[in-house]
Amino acid sequence: MNSSTFKSQAVKSILLVEDDVDDQDFITEALLRIDSQLSIHTVSNGTKVLPFLETLADDSLPNLLILDYNLPEVDGAEVLQMLRQNSRYEAIAKVVWSTSNAPQFKASSLKLGAATYLVKPSTIAGIENMAQQMLSYCSATS
Repeated sequence: MNSSTFKSQAVKSILLVEDDVDDQDFITEALLRIDSQLSIHTVSNGTKVLPFLETLADDSLPNLLILDYNLPEVDGAEVLQMLRQNSRYEAIAKVVWSTSNAPQFKASSLKLGAATYLVKPSTIAGIENMAQQMLSYCSATS
């Protein structure tokens, strides 16, 4: 998806940070079924988040960041920590999702600024419900 279609056209925009291709496909399809006008950009690991965001103008930053907790190289908590160090990224809603329901992962994610921590469901219906919940954090700004 083209990053130039981000907020500049008042389109809800999402940055999905997910290393599992199947999970990328499942959540992207579910999100687009809810809102076909979404602009979704995907990066496959935490090291790519800041370089991608740095290429965007302030008014083109995504509305929502969906972040897998268990990423290679730099995990979700580390990404949240990096984002927290720059006030430019404060307005981006951050949702962490993971296969782990470990209380310490949830606690650290929330402490570092995530709006919520969700455990990945194992069914398509569960993913669709979760996509709806994620979009509730995504507010388009004109």
